Amino acid sequence: MVFALTPQPGPLFLRPSTVPHTCVSAGKYDGGSEVLQKGKEVSEMGRIVTTVRIANLQEADKKITCDALVDTGASYMVLPSAWRERLGELEEIATVSLETATQATVEGKICGPVRIQIEGFRPIYNEVLFVDMSPEDGEYEPLIGYVILEQSQAAVDMLGRRLIPVKHMDLK
Repeated sequence: MVFALTPQPGPLFLRPSTVPHTCVSAGKYDGGSEVLQKGKEVSEMGRIVTTVRIANLQEADKKITCDALVDTGASYMVLPSAWRERLGELEEIATVSLETATQATVEGKICGPVRIQIEGFRPIYNEVLFVDMSPEDGEYEPLIGYVILEQSQAAVDMLGRRLIPVKHMDLK
């Protein structure tokens, strides 16, 4: 099941993603090698999947390259808990309670700091949210949330089903 964060006051809320999640396989993480098929944005039925690199700032050799679903309903860079060790020692900043659409409560761990770079965009420094996920067809589907998109100066082109550069940041 794919999860997406729903921004609401109080605790973070997690809901299953409402977009279909089938047939997109452009080199997703398989639990094996760190370097994956170099991907471009892949879209199907309104989905935007793009390559992202996440690296531990303290341990340069601890990094992940994977394809992730762009989800503007999520706020964080959301990764499966099963990948946490691949990023080495990260400070656990908070444990948060997340509520699913079925009103089940799960926990997520906010860890960082990490360097995040969406392919084709500038790197940013932020945190990641680790959540217990079940793989779909043996593959996990990480999420790129809206905060990560905004900081990377990436906007969603709904008609072209792709990410495009933001020319100007808001100062108002």
